[in-house]
Amino acid sequence: MPARPELTHPGDDAIAAAMSRTVTALSAVVQALGDGEHTLNLAAERTDDAFVTGRTDLSIGMEPLRLAVLDEDEFCVLRMLLVFALEGSTMRSATLIATTAAEPNPRACGWSVRDGWLHPMDTAELQTAVIPCPGVFAVVREIYPAPVLLQLPDSDEGIPHACA
Repeated sequence: MPARPELTHPGDDAIAAAMSRTVTALSAVVQALGDGEHTLNLAAERTDDAFVTGRTDLSIGMEPLRLAVLDEDEFCVLRMLLVFALEGSTMRSATLIATTAAEPNPRACGWSVRDGWLHPMDTAELQTAVIPCPGVFAVVREIYPAPVLLQLPDSDEGIPHACA
C-alpha cells in the first residue's frame, strides 16, 4: 500500500494572508445570506488524499446587525479549514455550501474555492452535491445561484483571533 503523501507546511505569511481573506470571505457570506437561520458546510480534499469537513450554524439579523454562532468550537473548525482551503498548499479542492431555513423547503447556495477565494458554484454542480444519498431521509433543498463575493486586497490588520 503506497504511503499517504505528506502535507506541505505553508509559511506564516501565507497563513496570515489566508486568514485575512477568510475573515473577509466569511463577512461577505454573512452579508450575502442576510436575515435568517443558516448552516454552513465546508468539505475539502487535502493534498494527502484525506477529506475534511466542517459545519456551523448561524443566526443572522441585519437591522440591527446581529450574528449568533450556535457552537463556537464548530465555527472555529470551519474557519480554520477555510483558512487552509484559501491558502491552497494543503488542499486540493474545497466547497462551502450555505443552507437557509425557509418554507416550504430550505434554500441552498454554494461556493468553490479557486485561486484563494470563494467563487459561486454552478447550480447544476451544487444540485448534484446536495442530493441525499440513496436510502437516506433528507429534506430536499431549493437551489439558487450563490452571489459573487467581493474580494478585498489582503491585509492582516484587525483580524479577530478568537479561535486561537
